[in-house]
Amino acid sequence: MAVLWTSIDAAVATGGRATRPFMATGLSIDTRSIRPGEMFVALKDVRDGHDFVADALKKGAACALVSRIPEGCSEEDPLLLVPDVLRALEDLGRAGRARARAQVIAVTGSVGKTSTKEMLRAVLSAQGRVHAAEASFNNHWGVPITLARMPAEADFAVIEVGMNHPGEISPLVKMARPHAAMITTVAAAHLEAFETLDDIAREKAAIFDGLEPGGTAVVPTGLESTPILLAAAKARAGQVVTFGPAPGSDYRLVSAKIAGDATIVQAEQAGKPMLFKVMTPGKHFANNALGVLALARAVGADPAVAALDIGLWAPPAGRGTRERIWLDLIDEAQSFDLFDDAFNANPASMEAGLEVLAGQVPRDGVGRVKRGRRVAILGDMLELGAGEARLHAAIAELPAMVSIDIVHLAGPRMRALHEALPREKRGEWVETARDLAARAPHLVDAGDVVLVKGSKGSKVSLVVDALRKLGQPGAAEAFKGKE
Repeated sequence: MAVLWTSIDAAVATGGRATRPFMATGLSIDTRSIRPGEMFVALKDVRDGHDFVADALKKGAACALVSRIPEGCSEEDPLLLVPDVLRALEDLGRAGRARARAQVIAVTGSVGKTSTKEMLRAVLSAQGRVHAAEASFNNHWGVPITLARMPAEADFAVIEVGMNHPGEISPLVKMARPHAAMITTVAAAHLEAFETLDDIAREKAAIFDGLEPGGTAVVPTGLESTPILLAAAKARAGQVVTFGPAPGSDYRLVSAKIAGDATIVQAEQAGKPMLFKVMTPGKHFANNALGVLALARAVGADPAVAALDIGLWAPPAGRGTRERIWLDLIDEAQSFDLFDDAFNANPASMEAGLEVLAGQVPRDGVGRVKRGRRVAILGDMLELGAGEARLHAAIAELPAMVSIDIVHLAGPRMRALHEALPREKRGEWVETARDLAARAPHLVDAGDVVLVKGSKGSKVSLVVDALRKLGQPGAAEAFKGKE
């Protein structure tokens, strides 16, 4: 692998001292996944990363970024000594950004940051070398790590920027210095830290603070907070491009029709008709795809090729991926479809997920029930503040809920939804996702289409795991290509 940081380069960037020469091919903050040749960054969280330096070096780390010589190590080991490890990581991120030739894109939003980042990766990969984090590295650690990992020869870089509290986005995007930046949407999320949606919008709009001179701001239309976003964009960007359903949008969504595992998108760009396909169901994916096309054009990519290549994208695991679970090795009809969206949830993303489920067609005549159902299995939405009970109960009033046959729920906050649902739609409600996972065989049947969604902290991924285990080993291979 190519050398990313030499001891000299890293020492100059951080102002640190290298105990001996080294050449690092990457960065890692986790000894469980570190690869030989990488620099181990000894950050402090629940545990102090210095406690794991000796283990990292034994696993082949090229060096360790530390603020002291850890136990079990000495000056003979390849260490980069700095006063503060997090500050040094930020310095590496700035230096990585400064030496890069890439066109840099920053993405934030209440919903859809990671899926948009991955859509950009798919769209831009055919037109140059793309650098983007593999995971949701979007916080005060993730952004500098992503920048510090950026190869100098990358053509495009996509930086995901998140927040939980006021004041987080601006310093991160000033570090990233994007040529183009996009807000996917503004919705009720992290309301424990923000009083109103307008406060969230103002924090999201800080993504434009770090734009390079003449940079492009890509702004969603059709939101109550769109005026706030537009005002911030116009104050800081050289060019403002809008996308969404509102008349007058530069990239206007005309319609998004779910057709099986795809979404057919009709749109207009500067008044000219566009027709393309997103190879996953969901109006929200179609809308964000327009923002992706705007970003691609802004950084010099061919927009026509980009529109074709959106079809190469599929959602990351846990963010709306669809799979078939076969319950029988002989009869392929004895199966159900599972949407795994267990990584994140707030009212907006919950509405989007239920819209996708409502658009699916179950299969009748199989299983115990003999009637295919749309089944929602939902876990708590976290960080919604004082109005969390009202926001959970309001899910019962969503238009998509009319088409949902039964709703199983896990978590104390979801009790409010259980009580708000019509009696005929009420499935099981339990305190924890683990309790619901234990009931997996009773929650679904052959012919069903099942959505599992909740905040990561609700642990509804346990239910996903339990549902997968209902499948017969080897059935996927036996029925491959017969779906």
